[in-house]
This record gives sequence, C-alpha cells and structure tokens, in this order.
Amino acid sequence: MTEYETIIVEKERGRARITLNRPEKLNALSRRLQAELRAALWDADQDNRVHSVILRGAGRSFCAGYDLTPERTRAGETVDETDKYADVYRGGTTFDDDSWRLEDAQRDRMTIFDMHKPVIGQVHGYCVAGGTDLVLLCDIVVAADDARIGFPPVRAMGGPPAQMWTYLVGPQWAKYMLLTGDFISGEEAARIGLVLKSTPIDDLEETVEELADRMAMTHPDFLAGNKRSVNLALELQGARTMQRLAAEMDARMHVSPGMEDWKTRNREEGLKEALAWRDGRFSDPAQRRQWQIDNWPEGPRH
Repeated sequence: MTEYETIIVEKERGRARITLNRPEKLNALSRRLQAELRAALWDADQDNRVHSVILRGAGRSFCAGYDLTPERTRAGETVDETDKYADVYRGGTTFDDDSWRLEDAQRDRMTIFDMHKPVIGQVHGYCVAGGTDLVLLCDIVVAADDARIGFPPVRAMGGPPAQMWTYLVGPQWAKYMLLTGDFISGEEAARIGLVLKSTPIDDLEETVEELADRMAMTHPDFLAGNKRSVNLALELQGARTMQRLAAEMDARMHVSPGMEDWKTRNREEGLKEALAWRDGRFSDPAQRRQWQIDNWPEGPRH
C-alpha cells in the first residue's frame, strides 16, 4: 500500500475515504498534498472494490486554502523542492511562468472531474479559497450547517484558478461570491445550490456515509457512465475550457498593482498581518469607515 505524508486513505465497503491530513494548518494545500491526492484518487479509480470516494478533512476544518507559507524560509525544516506553490504569489515570475504553475496544480485537481468514480465532498469548518477549488469539482457535496465557505483572496490576491461557481449557482451568486469575497454558511450554500445539502455537524458523517452506501449498491460501470454523461454535458457548456481561462485570469490579476500591495505587506509585515489587512475592512465597520476616509476623502460614505 502506498504511504502518504499529507493524506490518509481508507478503503472499505465499496468506498475510499481520502482525508486531507494537515490539521495543524487546517489542511492548507501544499503541492505535496495535491500530488498525493491526485495519486490516491487515481488509485481509487482503478480499484474494482471502490464504487465512490469520500473527500474530507482532518481536524477543525475541511481546508483553509493554499499553503502560502514560503517553504524555503521555514527555519529548521527540510525544504521540499517540489513544493513551490507559494512562488505563484511571492516569486518574481513572468505571466507565463505563473500561468504554467497554476495550470500544473490544476491538473492535479481536475482528477476529481476526470476520474470515473464519483467523489463526495464532506465539508466542515472552513472551506476557503483553494478548498473551494477542490471541493466544487466533486460530484456531490454535503456540508455542515455551520461550515464557512468563501474565496476571500479575491479582495487583494487574484481570483479562483478553478471556475465551477457559475455552473453551480449561476452568474448572480457567482459574482456576489467573487466580487466581495464574503463567506456563506453551509446552510446557505445548500439553499443556493452550491452544495447538495447541509446537515447539523453531528449528522454530517452519517449523511455522507449513507450516500456512499447507496452508491455501493450500484455497479461502478453505471456510476461511471452517469457521472461522465453529466460532466460531458458540462464540458459542452465550456466547463473544461473555463478552467484554463480561470488560471490565466488569476495570473493576469497577479500582475495588478493591487497584488503588489499584498506582496509588499506580506513581505514586510508577515502573512498574518497581510491577511488582517486584506480582510479586516470587510468584516469590521470601523476599519471600513477608516479605509473610506483614507481612500475617498472628498465626501462622506453612506
């Protein structure tokens, strides 16, 4: 059996459970984790005993997004030269370098869409930024009522390098989520169709396992045929092309002066302070008023 460092894989009763296992970082997506996830998904897809995959997170959250910690500056840690996702945000790269790296990571995620077996996303706690890039490719998503789902990097860092939002909730809600960076609860996500349903957190695992039980009673050939029929319909609506375009749009936004503001703060003040600068004015009315005074001094803000 393959040994993984950042995920846990269990197989039983017609399902493979793949658990993102970096709980100390709220399962932030390093390049190693994404590569291991890709390998585990393809392994489950080839295993005749597996009818479906459950994708979930260990600890307090499903996934807090991409790991933005610069690997090469972590004191006392062994540097993994393959784990360079942070360079997308910190390196002095060209537009094409940036786009290439985003597409490279995208190929790992698209395994969820391309594999034949259905994947059930099980969301609790935070599902942020890269966590949404991952889970919104799943075939069915069940969330805890109090889960927090959103893409706040749109406020200062770019856009989602995966674009399933419009296909799931339509243009109005997609624009709201991506023009504000606001969070919605799992309960609201179910109401707008971003996820299939939400449940109380105590019932989440049982609800997902029951769904996997139902799929275990259906032959994998039928599951694959019907999943692929729906996904091919999405492709005919441009879904696959849209993923490539989303990566290029994200790379385009990375050369914005607004991105330079983020990188400067991150470099000079550290990641925690940069995130507080990015999100504080959106959640704190006092900070928002001060930001308006500093940036729009010519008149009162309503």
